[in-house]
Amino acid sequence: MQMTFVWWPSTRRYDTASRMEPKTELTDEQWSVIEDLFPWSPPTRAGGRPAVPPRPCLEGILWILRSGARWKDLPKSFPSYATCWRRLQTWSRSGIFQKAWQRCLRELDGLGDIDWNTALADGMFARAKKGGDSVGKTKCGKGTKLMTMVDLDGTPLALAVYSASPSEVRLIEPMLTHRVLARLPQRLVFDRAADSDPLRERLRERGIELVCPHRKGRKKPPTQDGRKLKIYKHRWPVERTNAWLQNFRRVLVRHEYYPENYLAFVQAACLIVTLR
Repeated sequence: MQMTFVWWPSTRRYDTASRMEPKTELTDEQWSVIEDLFPWSPPTRAGGRPAVPPRPCLEGILWILRSGARWKDLPKSFPSYATCWRRLQTWSRSGIFQKAWQRCLRELDGLGDIDWNTALADGMFARAKKGGDSVGKTKCGKGTKLMTMVDLDGTPLALAVYSASPSEVRLIEPMLTHRVLARLPQRLVFDRAADSDPLRERLRERGIELVCPHRKGRKKPPTQDGRKLKIYKHRWPVERTNAWLQNFRRVLVRHEYYPENYLAFVQAACLIVTLR
């Protein structure tokens, strides 16, 4: 039996010249807050190839951060992917993303928009595809753990990247050392994974009260006041902030072999959340 295939022309037209350019992450007002932190040498009369301005490179990095695509898939409306990748290397080594994040937090703190009475913290798992440092094995596979601390409005205050193998109770104190500002909260709210009496004592010596429910099957006498656990019901801002960070696909899955590059991506995501 002979089959005949009939080609029917599609009525849909594709115009590659009129495609919309990728949406930028930063507005002009947001860029003006951190513009001076990104170094750039304007072209001179001496000639030579001028350096690409920092804002297009930053927008290219943020596009990769948001989409999770490969560097080679960077749209042509941005500088070349090699230029953006080299800028990411340079800026991550100099800590520019953390400095920009720190400046935004200082402005918010000066306006009184950060509540230091209570901070919320939680851990987040990111699957690591290429291995590298700060990658550990878990039941979910190899990955990296992000420890975040936010205020009651969900503003990121501290961030640290560790191997996913250790338990979260061992990563709370190192997370506090990686806080962006020098101030410490009076209360730290965590889930039941932080239930540890030695941890409570060490945090109390630093002037921090740990608020978390006890683990199931605890044999020691309870040390947590039920009245203070009412704040535990309002720890959803840290879950919301983690959801905001997971909207950046490069944070959700770690493709970087070197942890400093992945940390730079996460710090850039925290910077965007803080600016907004």
